[in-house]
Amino acid sequence: MGIILSIFYSFVGLFILYIVIETAVRKGINSSIIGQFLENNYGIKEDKKSFFDDDLDNDK
Repeated sequence: MGIILSIFYSFVGLFILYIVIETAVRKGINSSIIGQFLENNYGIKEDKKSFFDDDLDNDK
């Protein structure tokens, strides 16, 4: 039973780490000069909805 819980906690921790890294990279690219240049000149917008879109500290 202890091994199963350890594996479960490992997967949960890796999933949380994935969400944190993905959000940091996405916000970093969107707020960079090149990201703003591409968005302004080519109208590239992210159509994918995330469950973080309703977050209170989201600037959009």
